[in-house]
Amino acid sequence: MISVKDRVLRGDHRGAISNIAQATRTGAFTAKVQEGDPELTTAEALHLLQSYQTRRQSLRFKTSTFITRKGLDMFARIAGHGVRVEGAEKLAAVTGGAIVTSNHFSPVENLFVRKAVRGHRLHIVSQLTNLKMGGWLGYLMNYGDTLPISTEKEWMGREFPAILGGYLQRGDWVLIYPEQEMWFNYTKPRPPQRGAYYFAAKFNRPIVSIFVSMHAEQNPVTADFDAVDYTVHVLDPLWPDPQLDVRTASKRLQQADYAQKKAAYERAYGRELSYDFSSRDIAGWRH
Repeated sequence: MISVKDRVLRGDHRGAISNIAQATRTGAFTAKVQEGDPELTTAEALHLLQSYQTRRQSLRFKTSTFITRKGLDMFARIAGHGVRVEGAEKLAAVTGGAIVTSNHFSPVENLFVRKAVRGHRLHIVSQLTNLKMGGWLGYLMNYGDTLPISTEKEWMGREFPAILGGYLQRGDWVLIYPEQEMWFNYTKPRPPQRGAYYFAAKFNRPIVSIFVSMHAEQNPVTADFDAVDYTVHVLDPLWPDPQLDVRTASKRLQQADYAQKKAAYERAYGRELSYDFSSRDIAGWRH
């Protein structure tokens, strides 16, 4: 029976892979490459954000979130079966709230991160469009401890930092993908954007640095993909320098985290990081 973590290999990923190849050639490492992602008008975005703010205060929302969180913890154990975690002992150095960063390559890789940081309540920063999804996946996006990110200035300037800061203050961990967009099964760490590190410096909380490596098995799942083995590498936690201003401290965190992920990639794959695209950049791709 196909595993949960390999179900995502089914489907036609050729368009996304072609878009990844093109984006690497132009250095557009935050480009949206997945085809068919929903889009929102300004009015729809504002409505979703207002609805989210209203619903999150209700008892029904809190109850649904609690139940969903427990279900996700159990699902992470199932989906994470066979996923190796290296360096978990480094997490003992982190007390209180923290921001988690990881490479973004799959709709389910946050379950692997959840497995690595078990024992901590993990919120996931997610694109606002995900709240519009239907079915069970839409339910998870709405009640799975997700925190929507948006281009709306009022939201990002006031509401988002207030919610994020509240989570960190009570000791929760928040997963922010500094690469922004998901690139399907892309094995390389992309240059991170500064947002995650800005909030770490602003709230004086550490970065829990994670890199997930992927290696193909000789076990076809589809005509295009072999099954993939995953290893979660927990890297050294990073703390902002409180003597520096937020901008400078965040840039140093950004540079240090990228350097760690680059080194982890080179150790895991035994080759220097280069952004010249080849078929081996897509884990399990049989081309």
